[in-house]
Parts: sequence; structure tokens; C-alpha cells
Amino acid sequence: MARRSKLAKVAGLGLLGALTLSGCDVTGSWLSWGWPEGITDEAARMHSLWIGSTIAALVIGIAVWALIAYAAIRYRKRGDEVPRQTAYNLPLEIVYTIVPFIIIAVLFFFTVSTQNRVMQRSADPDVTIAVNAFKWNWQFVYPDTTDANGGEPVSTVGSSTEIPVLVVPTDQTIRFELASADVIHSFWVPEFLFKLDVIPGNENGRDNVFEVTVREEGAFVGRCAELCGTYHAYMNFEVRSVNQADYQAYLAAREDGLSTYDALESIGQPGNATSTRPLDLAREQSSAAASDD
Repeated sequence: MARRSKLAKVAGLGLLGALTLSGCDVTGSWLSWGWPEGITDEAARMHSLWIGSTIAALVIGIAVWALIAYAAIRYRKRGDEVPRQTAYNLPLEIVYTIVPFIIIAVLFFFTVSTQNRVMQRSADPDVTIAVNAFKWNWQFVYPDTTDANGGEPVSTVGSSTEIPVLVVPTDQTIRFELASADVIHSFWVPEFLFKLDVIPGNENGRDNVFEVTVREEGAFVGRCAELCGTYHAYMNFEVRSVNQADYQAYLAAREDGLSTYDALESIGQPGNATSTRPLDLAREQSSAAASDD
């Protein structure tokens, strides 16, 4: 009976540690274990979820290793006498059935809560940006603007020689409405700790929607994270987050007819992407031709 009591205490301590650490806010601490912290409110929530889950797994793992070591030492062979055999241990079986169920339930609760918060849409976002993916580049459209030429919304589109720059404001709710012109692509910004597949077809763009609130200014690389064809690796873009005043000045410059490059320069930002650069498509094509020969 004393052994059963000790075993139950160890299992209880492990469970308590897992439950406690699963809910900890570990953003910005050394406990990140190398995970990036992200630059959005939503990224902070996902960061806490994954790091908390990692710590909970570590606590459970240590408890399991301790039990294995205890059993190996306590019940090691000491002679030729066969130890007492136990066919059933009902309390122990109840413990190792209920404890995993509780652990899974707690992790499931935090996962669903975080997912619901990350995918939550506000009734009236501050900024809406349409993202159009195509083989093999990106177009960013600002629906609430009008360019100086044909009355179309201001947009930025990339090419094989130019990385498209997506300019966004900080400290505002930004809604991204994604659509694909051909195959499945995936909108991925590592600093968002988030990616969303862009699935074409029925209701294209309606369900491919998410929102973020960016908290840091800077230049951050974006990529397509879904293998979409020959030049999938060339589908890079850059997110340039600026303060709200610069964002409004950028849109005003674009509406006056300035290019993306010139508009960025006018607000004191580099006109070209700084976080990534176009790959050498000509060299790739010449290498492929040489291999065919």
C-alpha cells in the first residue's frame, strides 16, 4: 500500500506540473527553447501555447524517466529467487488511464482556445488588404484606395526580378483576404508564427481570411509554404511594417501615382526589399538547358 501511495504522489506531482506550466506565459523568456517570439498579438498567443506544451511534455517526460529509473533500481535482480508476482493493480491502472486523459484534455482546451482567438475576425478591421497568389508571385491590393490612373485600387505586384513589398501599419487590426488564381499556395510570414493555405475554387477568398495586429516596425520575409510548381521557391515577398502616419503617407503617395519604390523612398524607407532578394532565374534556366543538353 505504501508503494502505491508513493506512486500516486509522483504521478500527481507530474500532472500538477504539466497543468501549471501549460498555462504559463513564457513569451520573451529563456524557456522559448529557440522558438521565435513573433511580432503580432496572435503570434504571442501561439508562442505561449507551443512553449507551454513543450514544457509540459518535458515535465511529463522527466516524471516517466524517474519512474523507469525507480523501477529499474528498486526491483533489480538480487538473486535467483523469483519476486512476488502481481497479476492486477487496479489503483495503478486507474491512475495511468485517467492521468493521460486529463493531460490530453488540458492540451486540447488550450489548443482550441488559442486557435479560436488566432482565427477570430473583428466586425470592423482597421485595414483590409487583398492578397492574390499566382504562379509564381504575389499581388497586394489596398481595396480602400484609388490610383491616379484608372480608378483602380492601389496594388503592388511582384515579378521574377522584383520582390513585392507589402506595406502594413503597426498597432492596427489588419485583415488579409487571400485568393489564388491557379493552384494551392500558402501565405507564410515566419515572424507571424502563422501560415494560411490559399485554396482556389468555390468561395475563393471568402474563407481564406485572417487578421493580425503587428506590434513591431521592420522588414520581414514572406514565402509561399506550399509546393505549387516549378518556381515555387521564387515566391518570396516582404512585409514592411511602418507606423500609422507613414502608412497613410505611403498610400497617399501611391494614390498620387508614385510607384511602390518611390512611395517607400518618400517616407524614408528603402524602396527595394531588404529581407530577401530575387533568385537568379536566368541562371536557373541556363542550368536546366545545359542539363538537358
